[in-house]
Amino acid sequence: MAEVRGANTWREELASLVEDMGIIYAEETTGYPSLPPFNAEKSTAVAAAVAESDRENEMEPPETLKEQVKGFLKSWCEMVLELGIGCRDILQQTVVTEDSFIVQKLGGPVAKVSSRLRFLNEFLPEDRDPVHVWPVIFFVFILALSALNLNGGHGGLAPPMKKVIVHPPSASRIQLPDGRHLAYREIGVPADKARFSLIATHSFLSSRLAGIPGVTTSLLEEFGVRLITYDLPGFGESDPHPSRNLNSSAFDMLHLADAAGVNDKFWVLGYSSGSMHAWAALRHVSHEIAGAAMVAPMINPYEPSLTKEEMKSIWGESLPRRKLMYYLARRLPKLLSFFYRRSFLSGKHGRIEKWMSVSLGRRDEILIEGATFEDFWHRDVEESIRQGNTKPFIEEAVLQVSNWGFSFADLQVQRKCYKNGIFPWLKSLYSQAECELAGFLGPIHIWQGMDDQAVPQGMIDHISRVLPGATMHKLPNEGHFSFFFFCDECHRQIFSTLFGSPQGPLDQATDEGEILSGREMEEESLATDSTKN
Repeated sequence: MAEVRGANTWREELASLVEDMGIIYAEETTGYPSLPPFNAEKSTAVAAAVAESDRENEMEPPETLKEQVKGFLKSWCEMVLELGIGCRDILQQTVVTEDSFIVQKLGGPVAKVSSRLRFLNEFLPEDRDPVHVWPVIFFVFILALSALNLNGGHGGLAPPMKKVIVHPPSASRIQLPDGRHLAYREIGVPADKARFSLIATHSFLSSRLAGIPGVTTSLLEEFGVRLITYDLPGFGESDPHPSRNLNSSAFDMLHLADAAGVNDKFWVLGYSSGSMHAWAALRHVSHEIAGAAMVAPMINPYEPSLTKEEMKSIWGESLPRRKLMYYLARRLPKLLSFFYRRSFLSGKHGRIEKWMSVSLGRRDEILIEGATFEDFWHRDVEESIRQGNTKPFIEEAVLQVSNWGFSFADLQVQRKCYKNGIFPWLKSLYSQAECELAGFLGPIHIWQGMDDQAVPQGMIDHISRVLPGATMHKLPNEGHFSFFFFCDECHRQIFSTLFGSPQGPLDQATDEGEILSGREMEEESLATDSTKN
């Protein structure tokens, strides 16, 4: 029987399996194992090893809540990514096929929109597929807007923003021939004692209250100036215009002059973007204007006559946000309402450089930090947005980047002779051809700060090149605001250049024969011109 079972009994096999555990099986017939003798040294070593392991476990920091949340978010994002890939595959196999109803209905319009926006692919790297890149860009853009909105609502360290206040009406108003009302304001000497009448147009996000910011009544009286400012249609207390353009803007100015009792030729003053209305007046109602003053004037950045160098300067020096505003005003003007509602029409005040999308020079930064400028800026904005409508601001932005209907070359003085037709030709055989001067005959003065970060140098270079008859006054170290706002010396310099030495208000008794009317000045100018020829 032993031979059949083999040489090793079951006790020997079991002993060979457990011998490493220190359990020894005796040869007794009971079959129970016997425990090994107690070894004190070995037990001490085992206890020390266990204590060392416990100390190492205690030294390891427990997993923090942040790490747990981070791991959870990572797992969640992986799940969402897999879900998105699955949904994309389902859409590609069911909805985006050529036979689907959605593709048949929307395929044409989507193709047209894609063809118009295809130029944006030029800004992408060549090795990137636009189909994959643009969804990522759009998703990141939405996240950025959400983050900005979240940060804007919890900026505890930022100073509290002042709320916009609605003031009671205070403007004088006239009724225009088309039934609209135009709000205006006048300061300086009365109409019957004014040597010079000066009509000033305001810029974007401004009103009749601006005029010449900080000009004193004593300085106006010293030069005998009557300053008239008005609200553009839809701004302040002026009624909106159903379809305004620069031509209608020029005639609004002319009707204002007639209604305000300006009997002679008047001067025009344009500042920043408001200068386009002054340029339009020089083009369309030049026969009623004695001269013009432009301070930091802006032009159409899409003007066809711009050279490559001028265009490069204009677009290279403009901030990205301003470039976006130009593009939206020209291509998608309705989207401007979204930005305006979140900025100056939000019911709260903000910084001028942010809302106007401009950068500031050193003197401009010093100026806007003052309490005087802040009070003026807030009051002017409150009056500008009184009606709470985005339409006039969108119209103003569109006007700047649209075709003005004229160029600066049209304002340059030039002689035009009419020789077309058989009768003028026969008449020219016996007499000198009839000629007349075209363009704006009065003086044009331009003041431009050399540290102006809002008006690119290319705009000034274009005006100087196309309109060489204008007098350019370059102001070292001056910015976009520092020369024109709250500077008595600067205002005196402008008046001295335009009107000469101060002579005070007009005295009807002594100065009646010394002051020529606008019509007499024009006749005298033409007579002098014909004598020279």
